[in-house]
Amino acid sequence: MSLLAPVLLLLLACNFAAAQEFTYSGFGGGGGGGNPNLTLNGVTELRPDGILRLTNDTSRLMGHAFYPSPLRLLTPSVSGSGNRTNGYTASSFSTAFAFAIVPEYPRLGGHGFAFVAAADRCLPGALPSQYLGLLSAADLGNATNHVFAVEFDTVKDFEFGDIDDNHVAVDLNSLVSNASAPAAPINLKSGDTVLAWVDYDGDAKLLNVSIATTSDGGKKPSAPLISFRVDLAGIFREQMYVGFSASTGLLASSHYLMGWSFKLGAAGAAPPLDVSSLPRLPRPSTADDGRNKTTVVLASVFSAFVALVALAAAGAYAAYRFKNRDVIEPWELDYGPHRFKYPELKRATRGFRDRELLGSGGFGKVYRGVLQGNNNAGNVVAVKRVSHESRQGLREFVAEIASIGRLRHRNLVQLQGWCRRRGDLLLVYDFMPNGSLDMHLFGDGLRAARLTWALRYKILRNVASALLYLHEEWEHVVLHRDVKASNVLLDGDMAGRLGDFGLAKLYEHGANPGTTRVVGTLGYLAPELTRTGKATTAADVFAFGALVLEVVAGRRPIEPREELVLSDWAWERYAAGEEEKVVDARLDGAFDAEEAAVAVKVGLWCSHPVPAARPTMREVARYLDGGDAAEVPPPPPPPPLPPVRSGGVGYDDFVYSFPSSSFERAPVEPHSQTSVATFPFSSLSMRSSHVSV
Repeated sequence: MSLLAPVLLLLLACNFAAAQEFTYSGFGGGGGGGNPNLTLNGVTELRPDGILRLTNDTSRLMGHAFYPSPLRLLTPSVSGSGNRTNGYTASSFSTAFAFAIVPEYPRLGGHGFAFVAAADRCLPGALPSQYLGLLSAADLGNATNHVFAVEFDTVKDFEFGDIDDNHVAVDLNSLVSNASAPAAPINLKSGDTVLAWVDYDGDAKLLNVSIATTSDGGKKPSAPLISFRVDLAGIFREQMYVGFSASTGLLASSHYLMGWSFKLGAAGAAPPLDVSSLPRLPRPSTADDGRNKTTVVLASVFSAFVALVALAAAGAYAAYRFKNRDVIEPWELDYGPHRFKYPELKRATRGFRDRELLGSGGFGKVYRGVLQGNNNAGNVVAVKRVSHESRQGLREFVAEIASIGRLRHRNLVQLQGWCRRRGDLLLVYDFMPNGSLDMHLFGDGLRAARLTWALRYKILRNVASALLYLHEEWEHVVLHRDVKASNVLLDGDMAGRLGDFGLAKLYEHGANPGTTRVVGTLGYLAPELTRTGKATTAADVFAFGALVLEVVAGRRPIEPREELVLSDWAWERYAAGEEEKVVDARLDGAFDAEEAAVAVKVGLWCSHPVPAARPTMREVARYLDGGDAAEVPPPPPPPPLPPVRSGGVGYDDFVYSFPSSSFERAPVEPHSQTSVATFPFSSLSMRSSHVSV
């Protein structure tokens, strides 16, 4: 019996590692005839032409397709003497598949898809958008995920450190990739069929990923795109499911799978796919056939005539529907944020009832809404309803919001989408259950008591991180131009998120921003704006400095009744060595003295009247994250005020405290050349005591 034991163990190990393979050359008769032997969930569907469509052109959804039976991706380790050890080794495997990604907006792209091996083919808790239907925000990096993925991504996500918006990457239990490489010269979002190979050598612990286009005849490249040494034994469980996952976000893409082969075991690569036998996506015809063109033109003219006749016959009903339709103009199709239907938002807010009202102001009203439907069921949002009849102003505003709607950062309030109906513009944002920062700073005693020093300091770091992303880390430079406490919103974890981009402007890195009309909120406006009218990142830094002092002191930047300018008062305390007196007395001394000193110095430094003397947001974020007052340079003293001329107008003439940015024009003398005008919408923010977008 003792002689048979090693032999039996060897046979057992060989059985675990035995080759297992399958091939789908199209999915109409996958794996041997009939319907494909796959488990589908989410929105994945099988098309009549044999192509598997993982997602469609609807935003914020996901789809999965898995081989139905689990595979043994771990084999028991066997010693040289034939005895079984206590460990496991990841099995070798090889797979090849053909796919295509067709974005709704080809220039902007959309989220991608991934080949995945997971312990559970349902991927419980997974989210769409940047999570690719694989994981959720709470699961990132957990060793218990047991998820291995090779992603084909068409969005550059700064949260996960993506290298670009056209890359291939290897993910282990997280969406922060362990290895990645640009897909160029192949364009993943071109709509062309792409072939991919993923090969893992369990003995050498080497993972190779290759891609090619069908124009190469389906030939596998001699050199892999990614060659990554990794031991997958720590990722895999004894039984794993293999398949594919895809998702869409604000920008939707259709993800198609035309063929798939897989082989488990060390005996060679997966069976090659015959490119000529794979189903093909229909592409627009490019044949120069004059008769076909004539037919198309005649058919179009006839269709237009029939449509006009039908419209006339409909009479009053057609006129009513025309008056109340959701207007879509050609210029709107160039922008990316998701467009909601008006009935969908009306139903979500219960007909815009007053009971759902969160706040109101010169810009409009904000309502709490709960979206219904398959993709967004139960999703709580904030719906900002703007009423304005200026068609040109509306167009400018939507174009601006559509561009900035592509921003993605954990400390920004995400714009989910929008809707137009006649003169109304509806903007849909993430819902912030804890309202705005100034509600807590200047609200009732219970809210103020909840705002501890630790929370205040964390919120300042959150806003600094958001501004650093806007100024330096996104593809364009974004000037927020309305940084203030009422535009800092608090999520369920009391983390600060910067919102309200109604006044924002963006330009290319390295470009010189042009002169524009001065907008913003007095008290946060940099003094140079009233002279030059040129908004820069330094103006945002000045507003952030006012916010820092406001959060530390629990006082507004300007208090007309007390004739107090907060930055001047804080400088006097700092110059006298009394930084601790700047801290809000309502904290009763319960604060970190070192962090308070850092915050006061940063606030004064950012509030310097001279733009060149202010720090960058990268420096500000570094000092706030460090929390060491000794590392923060002492703020330079402000220059002496110029002598006031008799009858002249100085900066003090502009010192008025407004609850929002809804001012029309600051009071100026007739001879003054400084004018303060508004954005075409007059007001682009809610009153600070009500907004909870």
